[in-house]
Amino acid sequence: MVILVNEQDEPIGLMEKMEAHEKGLLHRAFSILIFNSNGEMLLQQRALSKYHSPGLWTNACCSHPRNGETVVEAANRRLSEEMGMQTDLTVLTYFIYKAEFDNGLTEHELDYVLKGVTNDSPLINQDEVHDYRWINTAELSQWVKTSPSDFTVWFLELYKLGIIA
Repeated sequence: MVILVNEQDEPIGLMEKMEAHEKGLLHRAFSILIFNSNGEMLLQQRALSKYHSPGLWTNACCSHPRNGETVVEAANRRLSEEMGMQTDLTVLTYFIYKAEFDNGLTEHELDYVLKGVTNDSPLINQDEVHDYRWINTAELSQWVKTSPSDFTVWFLELYKLGIIA
């Protein structure tokens, strides 16, 4: 279940995740940015079995909070489940985006952005993550400019908003 919200992030209901994506309804989500002490950012390559954006590169972790769960609680839970990591996370901001995919699904999310710092190596959940890498901001900027199709739509939105690099 995802938490349906209005543009002020006020909950207006719950809906099964796939149904919300089929109908393109606005729901609460989060994206986690992880950096190390060298200032490198952790990227994950989404599992090849994902229902949308398989194999694309994105930030360390993304998901949806459960009903009754704060964004920070949800982010900590998913970071552990997907990347096998724990660190203090701080909410930076949020933004709203909408993207339609070739498979008929639509991401329409009020997406909280959280940041954490750790030098730990991920222990990836292969059901969620195909690969990962640490990258400096200069390399990342060049990669995004030359091959934007390598990245998820929300990651590119984070980049365009100046939240990354």
